[in-house]
Amino acid sequence: MLALKTELEVAQELAARVRTARLQLGWSQDELARRAGLRPATYRLFEQSGRIALLRLLRVLSVLGRLPDVDQVCALSDAPRSLDELLVPERQRGRRTKRA
Repeated sequence: MLALKTELEVAQELAARVRTARLQLGWSQDELARRAGLRPATYRLFEQSGRIALLRLLRVLSVLGRLPDVDQVCALSDAPRSLDELLVPERQRGRRTKRA
């Protein structure tokens, strides 16, 4: 889970996941860089450090067929945004019935 990691740790984990996807396709770093329109040194730096510009990362994800996954990054959901939301249930409002 990425939620308990620093930004640098998340970037490095993302780079490792991209590396795994690249290796599953049997591509070298140079091959992926060429397909994404990047300099090989730029791609190698990404795999080593996790550092890459957003648009370049999107190109890499695109050639790996993973660009649709990016849509989930900031998707709105009903998931709790804080521990308080998780622990305190929302108050349910109901209709009052007329008393006779």
